[in-house]
Amino acid sequence: MPRLTTAQALVRWMTAQRSELLDGTQVPLFAGVFAIFGHGNVLGLGTALHEAGDELPTWRGQNEQGMALAAVAYARATDRRQVMAATSSIGPGALNMVTAAGVAHANRLPVLLLAGDTFVGRAPDPVLQQVEHFGDPTLSVNDSFRAVSRYFDRITRPEQLLASLPQVARVLTDPADCGPVVLALPQDVQAEEWDFPEAFFEPRLHRVPRPRADRSALADAVEVVRASSRPLLVLGGGVRYSGAAAQALELAEVHGVPVVETVAGRTLVPHDHPLHAGALGIVGSASANALAAEADVVVAVGTRLQDFTTSSWTGFASGVRIVSVNAARFDAVKRGAHEVVGDAREVLVELAAALGDFAAPPSWADRARAVKADWDAEIDRLRAGVEPGVLTYAQVTGAVNDASGPDDYVLTASGGMPGELHGGWRTGAVTPGATSGATMDLEYGFSCMGYEIAAPWGAAMARARTHPDGLVTSIFGDGSYLMLNSELYSAAFAGVPFVAVLCDNGGFAVIHRLQTGQGADGFNNLFADSRGPGASAGLTVDFAAHARSLGCHVETVADGHLDGFRTAYAAAREAAVAQQRPAVVVCRVAPSAWTESGAWWETGTPGSLSGRPAYDEGKARQVRWL
Repeated sequence: MPRLTTAQALVRWMTAQRSELLDGTQVPLFAGVFAIFGHGNVLGLGTALHEAGDELPTWRGQNEQGMALAAVAYARATDRRQVMAATSSIGPGALNMVTAAGVAHANRLPVLLLAGDTFVGRAPDPVLQQVEHFGDPTLSVNDSFRAVSRYFDRITRPEQLLASLPQVARVLTDPADCGPVVLALPQDVQAEEWDFPEAFFEPRLHRVPRPRADRSALADAVEVVRASSRPLLVLGGGVRYSGAAAQALELAEVHGVPVVETVAGRTLVPHDHPLHAGALGIVGSASANALAAEADVVVAVGTRLQDFTTSSWTGFASGVRIVSVNAARFDAVKRGAHEVVGDAREVLVELAAALGDFAAPPSWADRARAVKADWDAEIDRLRAGVEPGVLTYAQVTGAVNDASGPDDYVLTASGGMPGELHGGWRTGAVTPGATSGATMDLEYGFSCMGYEIAAPWGAAMARARTHPDGLVTSIFGDGSYLMLNSELYSAAFAGVPFVAVLCDNGGFAVIHRLQTGQGADGFNNLFADSRGPGASAGLTVDFAAHARSLGCHVETVADGHLDGFRTAYAAAREAAVAQQRPAVVVCRVAPSAWTESGAWWETGTPGSLSGRPAYDEGKARQVRWL
């Protein structure tokens, strides 16, 4: 029985865990650790990680939130088959990771957060960075994680690892319960020794379970679909993580069912597939939304049906029946749907077979092709530009899209770019293998500003193993860059290449659009309408110089011409690969030209604003779902 510190035992257990990719390849479950050390973790966990060396590589971050977001992106890029951990000291370092935990929780993504904690023994209380609770000395700032954790534990004795760590692995690999795990590690307990059983550290392979559907639930779902004349198949993130895109398309093709995608399920279907009707929801396509409004049965697979997918529950027709296929019963029962609980791939196979000779009327597929053609024409128009010499988001998206190959990967999270990527991206051939074949990370579950700067570090690390010939590109606005840019230096220091496209629109332009579009005055969003002498003085940020100072290669687009952007982006791709570091493209874009799906989104609109009548009309359409 080896005598180990709590930290040593935790690290040794992590190195023994294995995972299976979609093609059966076995890899470490824990691919590494992002770390910022402080007095709460440097001696205990820091020593153990140093001893682990390459078995569990440690990568230095600059900001705890940023490095934890990189860990979340790593999980998405591996279709939840591998996990990165992130560790911090106590106090502010730990609290900086709470936002990343929220991102992982909202998006059902696995991450292990190892937060330093105050002394269990309390002899030196109060210690540096400790927040004291007058009525409860057992509380620490780490209890803030409870609201954004799938599993939370505070390890106060070494032997507690024997009971806790199997639960850690369960949550990180369970499709129904997947999400962030937080272990609070008091600094005295990290260094405490105990005789651990050798069997605890034997290698363990974690295969993602594939539960089949209940037979009765599946039979009832078959009857619902067979009674339809306008069925619609909605593919969510669960289809991606199950590796079920091929099975979804087979069902669609055999039974003539049009297919649309959510933000989490994006790039699972080739753009030119005859049954692909586009991207669903507020930031999606008018074509997918048109079909959703006409469908009499919606088969929603692997989606939690958030408001950006359902257009705040105004996107579906009155009387529509929803069949919800989901690994998590919590998601499957939403809004009175007929729930089918099970793995997406297995349920789709069984559902396709059980439907027998059912086929939707050919006119329904014709309708899908017609509205999709109209949307394609609209995207072509937007990509051509709305004003000569002024670069738009749609043009940036189109240029990156055109230059991207089947192994490349694109991501974004906040502001206006999710609408451009979700609504306007055209997916090429989907080539699943070790991964699902998805080539996009649209973090629009939490829509975390700054994710787009840190996430490509993690995503590029993950895809270097599975897609060594591909390149990650992140597209974002100046607001996100100013909020969280330090991990560009982390990636440059670590030698991780990707391209970051910084679209300077003069502030928080998408919220300015929401504000003024509802009839309010522009206020505190664009720099031009914010308080302070900087606006009148024309105070601006030299983004190119700043990114260069963080170790990045930089390309600038001097004019607003699309050809200039294409040239800069091509040069950035070449430089990122050749120099093995991030390359940043800085460009000015029009702050008010957007891709619009026409869908309604509920936001609280005062009666004094001109947008109130549209709000009231939307609420009237929403009422049947309340």
